[in-house]
Amino acid sequence: MTSKVILILIDGLAWQVAHDGMGYLQGLCEAGQAGLYQLRCELPSLSRPLYECIFTGVAPVHSGIVHNYANPSSSQQSIFHMARDAGLTTAAAAYHWIAELYNRAPYVAVRDRFTDDSQLPIQHGVFYHGEDYPDDHLLLDAEALRLKHHPDLLLVHPMETDVAGHRYGYDSAQYRNSARRFDKLLAEYLPKWLAAGYQVLVTSDHGMNQDGSHGGLLPEERLIPLFVIGQRFSKQPDIRVQQTELCGLVADLLGLDHTKQHQPELLLS
Repeated sequence: MTSKVILILIDGLAWQVAHDGMGYLQGLCEAGQAGLYQLRCELPSLSRPLYECIFTGVAPVHSGIVHNYANPSSSQQSIFHMARDAGLTTAAAAYHWIAELYNRAPYVAVRDRFTDDSQLPIQHGVFYHGEDYPDDHLLLDAEALRLKHHPDLLLVHPMETDVAGHRYGYDSAQYRNSARRFDKLLAEYLPKWLAAGYQVLVTSDHGMNQDGSHGGLLPEERLIPLFVIGQRFSKQPDIRVQQTELCGLVADLLGLDHTKQHQPELLLS
């Protein structure tokens, strides 16, 4: 069975904030239309290493991408490469580090901000390079890509929650409210995506600590959510999911042959 997939990566969203504050997604869970799982991110709990982990299934200590400060392209087989090579269409509305990992490095805004190239792993993209890029603009970018290109795989990567956490810390109204705002925005888009036949995953790369940073082992830095919404998901509550299994999960949904680590119990047979 094959399905189209939208993967939403809310940068810097900690488990407890997602669990307590995202009322729309939790309402879908209570209605049996979604499932929620707690994941523990790989180490170091930093963005660029964990983007690579999510999109390739390879932990940072094995991928070699272990910090945020260099901009090499990925050396691993990503879900974008796999989808493109299978003849599927890929798209992303995302921070420019994603473009550097899977399309071209370094990112050159005038060339890469708006991408349309069937030869690239991420064929259609709207990439941003200002960390304060508004989430509502980002969702408009993603929806425009969806309506224009009908991608089989669409990445949606907002940054406002991470920015709020860095500025105000984990235990702040600003951080919690950024997650609540995105939950409300999803209430506008998610029904359209489901009606169009997409299977939707909502997760994070890492959490946030009270110092306004992340990178270590604190639970608020490492524990992150995974919401799954769509008819393909089993929604069994007791499944243990690893962050390294997300790439394989998306590959399973897309109907790709692969050797990635995955958790088949997440899907209905």
